[in-house]
Amino acid sequence: MVRRVEISTDVPADREMRITLPNDVPVGPAEIVVLVNSTQENGTHTLGDLAGSEFFGMWKDRTDIGDSIEFAERLRRDAWSRSQ
Repeated sequence: MVRRVEISTDVPADREMRITLPNDVPVGPAEIVVLVNSTQENGTHTLGDLAGSEFFGMWKDRTDIGDSIEFAERLRRDAWSRSQ
């Protein structure tokens, strides 16, 4: 059984945090996932944001693509032909 516990906080300058879980969380192995909203105040994203996103490498295990450069060029070509 997976138990989801959400805790919202601000990351301090030293980037060190201590997490205290509710008493009803069972003792034993656990997987902790930290989600950080990395959108900068001006709404832009960095290359690091993209590299750390779920989109980077999302097609890496596909076997139907073959040559990835050729595949990307075909996607662009098809998109341009639809928009005209």
